[in-house]
Amino acid sequence: MKKILALLVVSILMLSACSSGDSDKTADKSKDTNEITVWAWDPNFNIKAMEIAKEAYASENSDVKVNIVENAQDDIIQKLNTALSSGTTKGLPNIVLIEDYRAQSFLQAYPDAFHKITGSINVDDFAPYKIAPTSYEGENYGVPFDTGVAGFYVRTDYLEEAGYSVEDITNVDWDKFIEVGKKIKETTGKDLLTLDPNDLGQIRMMIQSSGSWYLKEDGVTPNLAGNEALTKAFEVYKSILDANIAKPVSDWSQFLAAFNSGDVASVPTGNWITPSVKAEASQSGNWAVVPFPTLPGIEGSVNASNLGGSSWYVLDVAGKENAVDFLTKTFGSNADMYQTLVTEIGAIGSYMPAAEGEAYQAADEFFGGQKIISDFSTWTEEIPQVNYGLHTYALEDILVVEMQNYLKGKSIDDVLKDAQKQAEAQVK
Repeated sequence: MKKILALLVVSILMLSACSSGDSDKTADKSKDTNEITVWAWDPNFNIKAMEIAKEAYASENSDVKVNIVENAQDDIIQKLNTALSSGTTKGLPNIVLIEDYRAQSFLQAYPDAFHKITGSINVDDFAPYKIAPTSYEGENYGVPFDTGVAGFYVRTDYLEEAGYSVEDITNVDWDKFIEVGKKIKETTGKDLLTLDPNDLGQIRMMIQSSGSWYLKEDGVTPNLAGNEALTKAFEVYKSILDANIAKPVSDWSQFLAAFNSGDVASVPTGNWITPSVKAEASQSGNWAVVPFPTLPGIEGSVNASNLGGSSWYVLDVAGKENAVDFLTKTFGSNADMYQTLVTEIGAIGSYMPAAEGEAYQAADEFFGGQKIISDFSTWTEEIPQVNYGLHTYALEDILVVEMQNYLKGKSIDDVLKDAQKQAEAQVK
């Protein structure tokens, strides 16, 4: 019996030693891996941008293999949440693209799952408004990518027919645009813009132009009731509808069709819409882009705002050192690469030194020779920085319903007070 027990103990010890050795070998192998995997969505934009970065990095370090995997944005969110909530990083990539509106929900919920990149990039080289969503507790976690800087795309031929010039609507407020919109409708029969009742992107742009958001500066506490910028944004939204200068749309295809067909005179949105505007070649020379309108009567509101945009994050898994090196030498510092991004896919980065490059200064004949990339880059630096926090889309679900109540006659104070109560109950 003693011999059997002795043999059993020896066997256990040998198995433990083998297991430990195998684990160490696996860890060492993972630590020294020269492969990194990237997750992103949109093959024509983000994936293409990463392919350009991959090519640029090959001249810096050809030993590292970069695998780019396309996933839908919703799938990325689900996979990250599923894995990180279970406490495992198995199967996750080294680098992942996350929308700026969603970044804090991951950084605050799973801070240990992401690798700090503080000191790896010069944050002063990036548009200031991109730093808050990519940082947490004083540390930088994200390498900012594209800017969602907004502009007011406008049909110059419709403007002229209504008796206005581009200068008449440059650096103005929403009251002026509504006035112009009425005149355009009267003279051309065209609506000023589109509105989707289930998409509050217009509200989002309006309040950020004033340095305000749905949450307070802590990124957690709802800031709806008594929010002056949000109140004014709701009022402007209603004024647009009351003036009968908005074409209702319910999905992306209807949105695109509205301006490609010439049914609307303007498109106030993020710069990423440029390729879609230019898709209708017959309209070349009939478009211009002017700065986003300010909110009338709101102190501090500026002619610059944002809609969308994403950044790159490194997960705290084996290969993170190579992942950081890859990002810092491409999106984090390569101004020449950004010229390629603009030229090939129209992606305007938030890396400010790139704005001095030739591609950023090029005139665009579709927009009457306007240097729209240069203009967008200038406006990017003026976008107010806000803390998007954790709950952008959850709060908009509430506000979409309350907006309809407001349009049906409920007072704006009651609308936002009720939205505040719902928000406080939901985001605890």
